Order: sequence, then C-alpha cells, then structure tokens
Amino acid sequence: MLKFIAAIAMVAASALPLAARADTNLTIAGSTALLPLVKESAQSYQSSHSSVKISVSGGGSYVGISQAMSKSVDIGDSDVLAPGNSGLRDHKVAVVGFSVVVNPATGVTALSKKQIRDIFSGRVTNWKDVGGKDVAITVINRPRSSGTRAVFNATLMGASKIAEGGQVEDSSGQVVTTVGTLPGAVSYVAFAYAKGKNVNMVKIDHVAASDDNVQSGRYPFWSYEHMFTHSGSPREAEDFIGYVSRNKDTLEKLGYIPISNMKVAENNR
Repeated sequence: MLKFIAAIAMVAASALPLAARADTNLTIAGSTALLPLVKESAQSYQSSHSSVKISVSGGGSYVGISQAMSKSVDIGDSDVLAPGNSGLRDHKVAVVGFSVVVNPATGVTALSKKQIRDIFSGRVTNWKDVGGKDVAITVINRPRSSGTRAVFNATLMGASKIAEGGQVEDSSGQVVTTVGTLPGAVSYVAFAYAKGKNVNMVKIDHVAASDDNVQSGRYPFWSYEHMFTHSGSPREAEDFIGYVSRNKDTLEKLGYIPISNMKVAENNR
C-alpha cells in the first residue's frame, strides 16, 4: 500500500508545471556594456516567469567568461569572444556601438584614428595638439578585464599600445560620470551609457557615433554582445537569453542594435 501511495505521489509531482515544483536561480556576470540590457530584461522576464530568480552583476567581459568557464555563474556576458577551447556555448544577443567620449571643455568633437592612438598611447598630452583647447589630456583607462578595452584595442589602436597608469574605471557608468566632470578627460564607453550625458561622443575619421553608421559599417568601433552558457547551465538560461535577443523594443530603447539590423558582419568580434 505504501509503495502504491509513493508511486501516485511521484506521478502527481511529475504532472505539475515546473514553476510549481521548484524555483530556478540564474546567476549572470560580466560585461558592463551589456549590463543595462540584461538588468532590465531580467526584471521584465521575472515578472512573467515567477519561478525564475535572476541575479545580475558586472565585473567585465573576461570576468564573465572566466566565471562561466568555472561554472561559478550560469551565464557570462561579454563584448568579446571566449577562447576557442573554453567549452562555452556562444549566444550573440545584440550589437553595441562604442564611442570615444571627451569632456566638453576640451573643445573636441572629432578625432582621427591616428589622433586617438596618439592620445591613448601618451604621445599627445594636450588637446590643443589635436584641434582642441589648451587643456591637458587626462586619459581614463579601463582595466584589462574590460571587453570594451579589448574592442577598443582591436578596432582603433592597431599596433599602438595603451599607456598604462593614471586613473582606471571599471564601471561604464562611472566612466561617463568621471569624463563629464573632469576637464580634459577622455575615455571610451558604450553608446547606451553616453547618449544624453554631459560628454562629447566624438566622430571618428569624420563619421559620427550613431546606430545607422554602425549598421552600415561606416563606423568602426562596435562589437557583438555575447552571453555564454556552459554544460551545467539550466535550460531556463537559454530561454532567458532568447528573450533578451528577441525583445527588439527594449534593445533599441536602451541604445543597443538588433543583430537583424546589421548590414555588415564581423566574424571575429
């Protein structure tokens, strides 16, 4: 009789929807460029999926990749590709444009790639030497864990090396705040953080930092945004990632570009 009752209980439990059986906790970390999109998507996703609890943090792209590889998180967010032997599954969810941003007091609204290299390598130290005012240049660097820094290196710096030292900011939000309040400051950040803030989003080789110019391929400083899962990630992780990539209204509202809008592709980003 006891065996019969136990069997009935097991059948009944298997017939219950997943939400009634157990909650799923998703942990996500990594790219701060992707952070606004993931945070807002997590809030709206949880409102219609009451059994899923999502914890989102930043830390930088390489932190997201390493934590996903070690299975410390379920999803690792990144502006760059994971190593080929990482064992991670890559999900491209959006395209993000990045801008070189300067304090308005510099008097600079446009720079060439060469000028950008000269500034960030330390060869030029005053804005007057690149068409701006007589104001000392203060470079706000990103840490080596930053995917934004990796994209900046790959798309704009070429063979030139970023000069180390000085102020370093990990958070994209803090980068914009610092550049907006410190005369002479310059850094680089995702469009989503820079638009509407007290910074100049400079043209690069006469091309404006805009979604249209990214989509057409005229503007060089952009990348795919990746969300990586591993073999132990729950199935809800991929469901959430699909939700992020399909929600075009949220993507565009927050300053990201749906992949379907791109007229060019870069397989190495």
